[in-house]
Amino acid sequence: MSGDVFIAGISMTRFGKRPDDSVKSLTAEAVTAALADAGAAVGDIEAAWFSNTRQPMLEGQNTVRGQIALRPLGLTGIPVVNVENACASGSTALLSAIHWIKAGAGDIALIVGVEKMVWPDRPERVAAAFAGGTDIHDREGVVAYIRSMGGEDPGPDRSLFMDFYAAQARAHMARHGTTQEDFARIASKNHSVGALNERAQYRTPMTVDQVLADKPVVFPFTRAMCAPVSDGAAAAVVCSAAGLARLCGPGRAVRVRACVLVSASDRAANDFENHIGRRAAAKAYEQAGIGPVAVDLVEVHDATSYAEVQQIENLGLAEPGTVGARLRAGDFALGGRTPVNPSGGLVSKGHPVGATGIAQLFELTTQLRGEAGARQVEGARIAAAENGGGFLGVEEAATVVTILERAA
Repeated sequence: MSGDVFIAGISMTRFGKRPDDSVKSLTAEAVTAALADAGAAVGDIEAAWFSNTRQPMLEGQNTVRGQIALRPLGLTGIPVVNVENACASGSTALLSAIHWIKAGAGDIALIVGVEKMVWPDRPERVAAAFAGGTDIHDREGVVAYIRSMGGEDPGPDRSLFMDFYAAQARAHMARHGTTQEDFARIASKNHSVGALNERAQYRTPMTVDQVLADKPVVFPFTRAMCAPVSDGAAAAVVCSAAGLARLCGPGRAVRVRACVLVSASDRAANDFENHIGRRAAAKAYEQAGIGPVAVDLVEVHDATSYAEVQQIENLGLAEPGTVGARLRAGDFALGGRTPVNPSGGLVSKGHPVGATGIAQLFELTTQLRGEAGARQVEGARIAAAENGGGFLGVEEAATVVTILERAA
């Protein structure tokens, strides 16, 4: 990447079930805090990218969501771009803002991700919103893939996402000897560190045995191994070096070393060398000019605890089949060799889809600033985030890998 781009200010709301909040109120909370963190005023923002995926289906607000949510804050007249790219929407918003800055169109941009997903009176709409994350015209093909990987037939009325992950987890167990206890160990790690995160949806530590004893979802997953439906928002002020000089200065800024978006390929189901996450990571490492050994901590998209195993492998943090042993050695826990999901991950922190990618960046920025308190990774200098979304064929439809570096 030529020309430095920085995160000057960033914020996230508390994630969880927030019945008294709306897309507008969550947006206001996140944006106001991000502007304050950057030392920015509304008038400093020259363009904005707004990430949201569920409002059209759950509320009927189909089009100009960003313009509507940002208008009460005085963010009018500037370019506002609405971004929707499944669970990778927030990270895609960052990439779009980076390209805008590098093109010389401006110096200071805002990215926002927000989701209002908890609607107890609209369960059918919530379920339908998730069903759209796969090819709705090829359900038979999707189910055939799940069966081919050793998964259960999900039936006609069930969301396919947990079945996708469960089938892949079973295949990983058969291929590498990974166990259900390995997935439970990841969930226990994340729920325990999530208890230290005041913005997390779930803040109750769980042992491995407690995770295994939780309500079954689809084998090998229990509820504690799966990310919950959540409300929440996150926002960041992104800028060039010139923009940074007008705002908070370099002291607390974090530099974006790489940001790469990759879409699904037509690879064979067993061609894991070309998995979308591995391809995105390789491109990000090349862009940043580093390898995985340089990374001090990561946030990965653990929609299920199996997904964390998969992304640890894809990011090059462990050889396939060795993650279980590395978990038992504590390598990916807080205080370990490369802490993974020190925020608590999606299974503990929550997963408001449009906000998830920016929330990952919030955790990494907080860590690189040395401001993470009891969950601080000591000496953190370089951090990576993997944010995937949807399913297409045999893998996620979109994946973004971002690499951040602590300011000098």
